[in-house]
Amino acid sequence: MIPLIPSWRWFGPADPIPLHHIGQTGATGIVTSLHHIAPGTGWSDVDVAARKAEIEAAGLTWEVVESIPVTDDIKTRTRDWRSHVDAWCESLSALGRAGVPVVCYNFMPVLDWTRTELAWRYPNGSRALRFDAVDCAMWDIHVLGRAGAANDHPADVAEHARQRFDNATDDRIAAVENAILVGLPGSDRGYTVDEFRDRLDLYKGLDADGLRANLHAFVSEIAPVARDTGIRLAIHPDDPPFPLFGLPRVVSVTSDYLALFDVFADPCNGMTLCSGSLGARADNDVIAIARRFADRINFAHLRNVSVEPNGSFHE
Repeated sequence: MIPLIPSWRWFGPADPIPLHHIGQTGATGIVTSLHHIAPGTGWSDVDVAARKAEIEAAGLTWEVVESIPVTDDIKTRTRDWRSHVDAWCESLSALGRAGVPVVCYNFMPVLDWTRTELAWRYPNGSRALRFDAVDCAMWDIHVLGRAGAANDHPADVAEHARQRFDNATDDRIAAVENAILVGLPGSDRGYTVDEFRDRLDLYKGLDADGLRANLHAFVSEIAPVARDTGIRLAIHPDDPPFPLFGLPRVVSVTSDYLALFDVFADPCNGMTLCSGSLGARADNDVIAIARRFADRINFAHLRNVSVEPNGSFHE
């Protein structure tokens, strides 16, 4: 039985919330990554040991790595994908030697989690993350100008997006763009629009079947390393769990997990049960998914979302 350890996300020494404050929440574990190491570069024993010692000096334990970045080279199996997979395995081995038990990762193309508003205001004045389907379509169709974008959104959403764009201020459009392109948590920069277009070009011709095949090939290489070093892998679901900007997503529904777990049967090949990500899709029964894959849940993000009829949601 895997123990249940209350843990807190920490973004390293630059995080404005220090470790000794986290200890006051009742959390005993830390979820973090080596954000200062460039994606595609292996983590050394020295780097891992230094971060672990820093956490333990605060009376906490490093329970989960979130995440070792999976580069677009790996996801597309182009350019430097071979060296990046080797570096990923080096990082796993270093973490295993240090006794860090769980590694969360994702296989979302180009963008990690995607929101259109990072400080949406509730009526009571509190703030939350929000994904607005109309704002997303507005930016995709009328700002990014992606070919075929209008056909990738429901007709009513696309029409509302046109109306919203016609009435939007430059500041409003810039705010949506910033939220979409902000980059990975813990990173110091996101994408420019031109950089984002270049990233999209990497995936031209790669459909869901192709991306899924690349994921399965990746897992077939990393899972044996994880098993042999005592690490439990925990793939994070797509967030949100549906295609965006013409990019396929392949870790969104029950059938995606069934196929992935068939690739490597050992329980080390597991999942992050993120109730918020999975719950952002109305046809996902999160409780049923949790029951079905209980023996593969190696990490859990427990949070709620409210989903609206047009696919928008907030936390």
